[in-house]
Amino acid sequence: MPEFRFKQFSVRQDNSALKVGTDAVLLGAAMTVSPADRNLLDVGTGTGVIALMAAQRCPEAEIIALEIDGPSAGEAAFNFAASPWSSRLQAICTPLQAYAPPGKFDLIFSNPPYFDSSLKNPDERETAARHTVSLSYGDIFAFASEWLTPEGRLSLILPSDCERQLLRTAASFGLFPFHILRIRTTAAKAPKRLMTEFSRSRTETTENELTLQDGPERSADYAALTREFYL
Repeated sequence: MPEFRFKQFSVRQDNSALKVGTDAVLLGAAMTVSPADRNLLDVGTGTGVIALMAAQRCPEAEIIALEIDGPSAGEAAFNFAASPWSSRLQAICTPLQAYAPPGKFDLIFSNPPYFDSSLKNPDERETAARHTVSLSYGDIFAFASEWLTPEGRLSLILPSDCERQLLRTAASFGLFPFHILRIRTTAAKAPKRLMTEFSRSRTETTENELTLQDGPERSADYAALTREFYL
Protein backbone atom coordinates (compact mmCIF):
# COMPACT_ATOMS: atom_id res chain seq x y z
CA MET A 1 0.00 0.00 0.00
CA PRO A 2 1.48 3.42 -0.93
CA GLU A 3 2.35 5.99 1.69
CA PHE A 4 -0.38 8.36 2.80
CA ARG A 5 1.02 11.82 2.20
CA PHE A 6 0.17 14.89 4.25
CA LYS A 7 1.52 18.41 3.82
CA GLN A 8 4.35 18.08 6.34
CA PHE A 9 4.80 14.32 6.75
CA SER A 10 4.04 10.93 5.20
CA VAL A 11 2.67 7.77 6.76
CA ARG A 12 3.81 4.31 5.68
CA GLN A 13 1.07 1.79 6.46
CA ASP A 14 2.09 -1.54 4.91
CA ASN A 15 2.35 -3.40 8.23
CA SER A 16 -0.16 -1.63 10.48
CA ALA A 17 -3.24 -3.54 11.58
CA LEU A 18 -5.40 -0.51 10.71
CA LYS A 19 -4.65 2.03 8.01
CA VAL A 20 -5.01 5.81 8.07
CA GLY A 21 -8.71 6.64 8.37
CA THR A 22 -11.03 9.60 8.71
CA ASP A 23 -11.55 9.05 12.45
CA ALA A 24 -7.84 9.41 13.17
CA VAL A 25 -7.49 12.53 11.03
CA LEU A 26 -10.55 14.09 12.67
CA LEU A 27 -9.18 13.52 16.16
CA GLY A 28 -5.73 14.78 15.22
CA ALA A 29 -7.14 17.97 13.70
CA ALA A 30 -10.02 18.73 16.08
CA MET A 31 -8.81 17.81 19.57
CA THR A 32 -8.00 20.71 21.86
CA VAL A 33 -4.30 21.50 22.16
CA SER A 34 -2.57 24.26 24.12
CA PRO A 35 0.73 26.08 23.59
CA ALA A 36 1.52 25.06 27.17
CA ASP A 37 1.22 21.33 26.43
CA ARG A 38 4.54 19.56 27.00
CA ASN A 39 3.80 15.85 27.58
CA LEU A 40 1.31 13.98 25.41
CA LEU A 41 0.29 10.32 25.22
CA ASP A 42 -1.28 8.53 22.24
CA VAL A 43 -3.01 5.29 23.26
CA GLY A 44 -3.17 2.76 20.40
CA THR A 45 -1.17 4.78 17.90
CA GLY A 46 -1.47 2.41 14.90
CA THR A 47 0.44 4.07 12.06
CA GLY A 48 1.26 7.03 14.32
CA VAL A 49 -0.80 9.51 12.31
CA ILE A 50 -2.54 11.22 15.26
CA ALA A 51 0.73 11.55 17.17
CA LEU A 52 2.33 13.10 14.07
CA MET A 53 -0.54 15.57 13.74
CA ALA A 54 -0.16 16.43 17.42
CA ALA A 55 3.58 17.00 16.93
CA GLN A 56 2.81 19.39 14.08
CA ARG A 57 0.27 21.28 16.19
CA CYS A 58 2.30 21.34 19.45
CA PRO A 59 5.83 22.47 18.61
CA GLU A 60 7.13 22.12 22.18
CA ALA A 61 5.49 18.81 23.13
CA GLU A 62 7.12 15.44 23.71
CA ILE A 63 4.81 12.63 22.55
CA ILE A 64 4.81 8.99 23.63
CA ALA A 65 2.76 6.63 21.47
CA LEU A 66 1.69 3.22 22.79
CA GLU A 67 0.77 0.31 20.52
CA ILE A 68 0.06 -3.30 21.49
CA ASP A 69 0.64 -4.70 17.98
CA GLY A 70 4.34 -5.21 17.20
CA PRO A 71 4.33 -4.57 13.44
CA SER A 72 2.15 -1.48 13.90
CA ALA A 73 4.45 -0.13 16.61
CA GLY A 74 7.43 -0.71 14.33
CA GLU A 75 5.78 1.13 11.49
CA ALA A 76 4.82 4.03 13.77
CA ALA A 77 8.46 4.24 14.87
CA PHE A 78 9.53 4.34 11.21
CA ASN A 79 7.02 7.13 10.46
CA PHE A 80 8.19 9.10 13.50
CA ALA A 81 11.85 8.78 12.48
CA ALA A 82 11.04 10.00 8.96
CA SER A 83 9.12 13.05 10.21
CA PRO A 84 10.39 16.57 10.97
CA TRP A 85 9.67 15.93 14.68
CA SER A 86 11.58 12.66 15.18
CA SER A 87 13.32 13.92 18.34
CA ARG A 88 9.96 14.52 20.07
CA LEU A 89 8.16 11.28 19.18
CA GLN A 90 8.60 7.82 20.73
CA ALA A 91 6.72 4.61 19.88
CA ILE A 92 6.51 1.93 22.57
CA CYS A 93 5.11 -1.57 21.98
CA THR A 94 3.13 -2.27 25.14
CA PRO A 95 -0.47 -2.52 26.33
CA LEU A 96 -1.70 0.52 28.24
CA GLN A 97 -2.35 -1.66 31.28
CA ALA A 98 1.37 -2.55 31.54
CA TYR A 99 2.77 0.92 30.83
CA ALA A 100 4.65 2.74 33.60
CA PRO A 101 4.75 6.45 32.63
CA PRO A 102 7.72 8.70 33.36
CA GLY A 103 5.35 11.40 34.64
CA LYS A 104 1.95 12.97 34.15
CA PHE A 105 0.44 14.09 30.84
CA ASP A 106 -1.13 17.36 29.71
CA LEU A 107 -3.08 15.53 27.01
CA ILE A 108 -3.98 11.88 26.46
CA PHE A 109 -5.70 11.01 23.17
CA SER A 110 -6.96 7.83 21.54
CA ASN A 111 -8.88 6.49 18.59
CA PRO A 112 -9.65 3.35 20.58
CA PRO A 113 -11.20 -0.01 19.66
CA TYR A 114 -14.94 0.22 20.05
CA PHE A 115 -16.70 -2.99 18.95
CA ASP A 116 -17.87 -4.74 22.14
CA SER A 117 -19.95 -7.69 21.06
CA SER A 118 -20.03 -7.54 17.28
CA LEU A 119 -18.76 -10.45 15.21
CA LYS A 120 -14.99 -10.73 15.55
CA ASN A 121 -12.76 -10.34 12.50
CA PRO A 122 -10.87 -13.57 11.67
CA ASP A 123 -7.70 -11.48 11.50
CA GLU A 124 -6.53 -11.44 15.15
CA ARG A 125 -4.49 -8.26 14.72
CA GLU A 126 -7.42 -6.36 13.24
CA THR A 127 -9.69 -7.73 15.98
CA ALA A 128 -7.34 -6.32 18.63
CA ALA A 129 -7.34 -2.97 16.84
CA ARG A 130 -11.12 -2.76 16.38
CA HIS A 131 -12.59 -4.58 19.40
CA THR A 132 -12.48 -3.74 23.09
CA VAL A 133 -11.13 -7.20 23.95
CA SER A 134 -7.69 -5.75 24.78
CA LEU A 135 -8.54 -2.13 25.71
CA SER A 136 -11.81 -0.97 27.27
CA TYR A 137 -13.13 2.52 27.93
CA GLY A 138 -12.66 1.78 31.62
CA ASP A 139 -8.96 1.04 31.06
CA ILE A 140 -8.47 4.41 29.36
CA PHE A 141 -10.41 6.40 31.96
CA ALA A 142 -8.71 4.62 34.86
CA PHE A 143 -5.29 5.45 33.40
CA ALA A 144 -6.26 9.06 32.62
CA SER A 145 -7.68 9.65 36.10
CA GLU A 146 -4.29 8.72 37.56
CA TRP A 147 -1.89 10.15 35.01
CA LEU A 148 -3.42 13.40 33.74
CA THR A 149 -2.07 16.64 35.21
CA PRO A 150 -4.62 18.64 37.26
CA GLU A 151 -5.49 20.69 34.16
CA GLY A 152 -4.98 17.78 31.73
CA ARG A 153 -7.39 16.60 29.05
CA LEU A 154 -8.46 13.30 27.52
CA SER A 155 -9.69 13.30 23.89
CA LEU A 156 -11.44 10.31 22.29
CA ILE A 157 -13.30 9.60 19.05
CA LEU A 158 -15.97 6.89 19.09
CA PRO A 159 -19.26 5.93 17.44
CA SER A 160 -22.17 8.16 18.48
CA ASP A 161 -24.12 5.25 19.98
CA CYS A 162 -21.41 4.90 22.65
CA GLU A 163 -22.22 8.28 24.18
CA ARG A 164 -24.29 7.25 27.19
CA GLN A 165 -21.90 4.48 28.26
CA LEU A 166 -18.90 6.70 27.59
CA LEU A 167 -20.09 9.58 29.79
CA ARG A 168 -21.21 7.25 32.56
CA THR A 169 -17.85 5.47 32.63
CA ALA A 170 -15.94 8.75 32.55
CA ALA A 171 -17.90 10.16 35.49
CA SER A 172 -17.15 7.07 37.55
CA PHE A 173 -13.45 7.97 37.26
CA GLY A 174 -13.95 11.68 37.99
CA LEU A 175 -13.68 12.86 34.38
CA PHE A 176 -16.31 15.11 32.77
CA PRO A 177 -16.91 16.29 29.19
CA PHE A 178 -16.03 19.88 28.33
CA HIS A 179 -16.44 19.56 24.55
CA ILE A 180 -18.43 17.24 22.27
CA LEU A 181 -18.13 17.34 18.48
CA ARG A 182 -20.85 15.38 16.66
CA ILE A 183 -19.73 14.28 13.22
CA ARG A 184 -22.08 13.59 10.28
CA THR A 185 -21.06 12.11 6.95
CA THR A 186 -23.67 14.26 5.15
CA ALA A 187 -26.17 16.83 6.38
CA ALA A 188 -29.03 14.37 5.81
CA LYS A 189 -27.57 11.64 8.03
CA ALA A 190 -27.53 11.33 11.81
CA PRO A 191 -24.16 11.89 13.54
CA LYS A 192 -21.98 8.81 13.14
CA ARG A 193 -18.99 9.74 15.27
CA LEU A 194 -18.46 11.61 18.51
CA MET A 195 -15.26 13.35 19.50
CA THR A 196 -15.50 13.88 23.24
CA GLU A 197 -12.99 15.72 25.41
CA PHE A 198 -12.75 15.31 29.18
CA SER A 199 -11.14 17.04 32.12
CA ARG A 200 -11.32 16.81 35.89
CA SER A 201 -13.49 19.96 36.10
CA ARG A 202 -17.29 20.00 36.01
CA THR A 203 -17.76 22.78 33.47
CA GLU A 204 -20.43 23.57 30.91
CA THR A 205 -20.07 21.25 27.92
CA THR A 206 -19.77 23.00 24.57
CA GLU A 207 -21.29 21.05 21.68
CA ASN A 208 -20.65 21.46 17.96
CA GLU A 209 -21.43 19.56 14.77
CA LEU A 210 -19.30 18.86 11.72
CA THR A 211 -20.53 17.57 8.36
CA LEU A 212 -17.81 15.88 6.33
CA GLN A 213 -19.22 15.91 2.80
CA ASP A 214 -21.01 18.43 0.62
CA GLY A 215 -21.96 16.32 -2.38
CA PRO A 216 -18.83 14.50 -3.58
CA GLU A 217 -16.49 17.07 -2.03
CA ARG A 218 -15.28 17.74 1.48
CA SER A 219 -17.50 20.28 3.19
CA ALA A 220 -16.12 23.79 3.69
CA ASP A 221 -15.90 23.20 7.46
CA TYR A 222 -14.07 19.87 7.09
CA ALA A 223 -11.70 21.37 4.53
CA ALA A 224 -10.96 24.27 6.88
CA LEU A 225 -10.37 21.92 9.82
CA THR A 226 -7.85 19.78 7.90
CA ARG A 227 -6.25 22.38 5.63
CA GLU A 228 -2.93 22.27 7.51
CA PHE A 229 -2.73 18.49 6.93
CA TYR A 230 -4.42 17.22 3.76
CA LEU A 231 -2.72 17.92 0.44
